[in-house]
Amino acid sequence: MTDGRRAGPPVEVVEYTDPLCPWAWGSEPVFRALRSALAGRVRWRRVYCILFDHDDDPAPDPAAETAWYARYVEDISGHTRAPRAVRLSRVAASSWPSSLVAKAAELQGPEVADRVLRRLRETVFVLGEPADTGASALDAVRGVPGLDARRLAADAGSAAVRDAVRADHAEARRPVPDVLSVRADSPHPGAAKETPDGGRRYALPTLLVRGPGGCRAVPGWRPYEAYAAAVDAVRPGPATEVRTLPGAAALARHRTLTEPERALLTRGAWPPADAVQVDTAGGPLWLHPEEAATHPATRQAPSPAP
Repeated sequence: MTDGRRAGPPVEVVEYTDPLCPWAWGSEPVFRALRSALAGRVRWRRVYCILFDHDDDPAPDPAAETAWYARYVEDISGHTRAPRAVRLSRVAASSWPSSLVAKAAELQGPEVADRVLRRLRETVFVLGEPADTGASALDAVRGVPGLDARRLAADAGSAAVRDAVRADHAEARRPVPDVLSVRADSPHPGAAKETPDGGRRYALPTLLVRGPGGCRAVPGWRPYEAYAAAVDAVRPGPATEVRTLPGAAALARHRTLTEPERALLTRGAWPPADAVQVDTAGGPLWLHPEEAATHPATRQAPSPAP
């Protein structure tokens, strides 16, 4: 191997997540840094846990539920410094549509999948309009570079992709013993959550890191060093250091960047001269100009018919 690590089975990183989860959104800076540092050295697999499920009881007062959830997201944003929408229109009715679209995007390669998932996250935490229907999820990702929109729509509606998300749903409800009880100095330690049927599922986000040295679980909201230590524990080798890029190069690579991401992933002058800034209640989101051309936060409303 060229990086000096021992020969042996590859490391697998399993990310238990949901496109509409506020803690997963707040973990994006660290996860983006980790994926970049580990590129080519691990297999990274996402498992969509379905935070908002079909069998959840409907809220007796949707407006009150939305107000409560907006305060909940605001509190999380206070810890993570992640953007949050100026106004949340509603609590997501279901995570299934966005999870199906995110899973279908994986069939078009990891870069497209990353960009599709990012757009889906931004629907709720930047726009305040969660992509909780098939139509809204597909519309949110319209114009993602390299995306075949027709194929995405077909795949998202296929039995194969639905079965894959069902398998994710089931896997997320078989947490490893290490996460059943967790103590950590974090506002979100990440102990497994109870489910309506009396079972447990992973808290979101949770990473499992598997390698020759065993398996390590890193649940909840954690600093970069916790994830790097887990990787090193299962396969010792060179330190996993954050790789920064000049601001313009980082924005070209990631397409959108929050302030925490800018601080962690970039170096030098900021923002790039052609960056497009979108203001939120939790700080700015910067878009690459090509991203801004198709992003739902900056799309021009259609002109009224004459």
